[in-house]
Amino acid sequence: MEAHVFALVLVAAALHAGWNAVVKLGLDRLLAITLIAGSAGLVALLALPFAPVPDPAAWPWLLTSIVLHVGYNVCLVQAYRTGDFGQVYPIARGTAPLIVTLVAVFLLAETLTPAALLGIALLVGGVWLMSLRGGRDLARMDRSALGFALLTSAFIAGYTLTDGQGARVAGSAHGYTMWLFALDGLAMVLLLLALRGRHAFAVLRPHWKTGLGGGAMSLGAYWIAIWAMTEAPIALVAALRESSVLFAAAISVVILREPLTRWRAAAALSIVAGVVMMRLG
Repeated sequence: MEAHVFALVLVAAALHAGWNAVVKLGLDRLLAITLIAGSAGLVALLALPFAPVPDPAAWPWLLTSIVLHVGYNVCLVQAYRTGDFGQVYPIARGTAPLIVTLVAVFLLAETLTPAALLGIALLVGGVWLMSLRGGRDLARMDRSALGFALLTSAFIAGYTLTDGQGARVAGSAHGYTMWLFALDGLAMVLLLLALRGRHAFAVLRPHWKTGLGGGAMSLGAYWIAIWAMTEAPIALVAALRESSVLFAAAISVVILREPLTRWRAAAALSIVAGVVMMRLG
């Protein structure tokens, strides 16, 4: 992975942790994530006139991704209702890069160096260590929150692989991203309308500035990732994105006042070592 791609994916990781923290603050989780998705969709909609229309071969991938993104949003909301941000977030993100790596290597025939594979292993190990020992004890964690967090990982792996392939055949990663976010935002708005009715949007109106900020971070984070997957192996990009757990840990300690433990520090060191090995690889 070239240096500029590597650096931009780290920026994407920080942005991703930021919008997930917005979901944890203030509003009901479904309202918050819909506000962010809808805001991101609005920004993408404004950009559509300037973005290339994806090649017809990309549309099956794009439509599949929208379904997977909606599933991801719903599961993430359910997980955050009962779990610590500092624990749910790493669980939700931690399994996905392992799934993506296995699929990319064995089904998509991507080639990774031993150093890159070791880096992915260290990063995933650090993510899971932070999950198991960084927040509540796993035994005390609500089982439904754990289940939804793991299911969220499956959705993450699914849409990551789908978007990596879709962007590669779309002709333009930028056009693919804008259409994806515009349609995903519409899907989430329609879902909220079906579940909560029109009055839900009146509740969201005073929070439009927060939603716009979170939406911009969400769009920027995944826009970079989708572009990066056209420039580098999908597995490497997927794993490097999970360095967002480091930024999430900082948010959970500084803003959400969740405890900083020795285990979180050890997990952070493992993640950093993984990032370094991936760069060397």
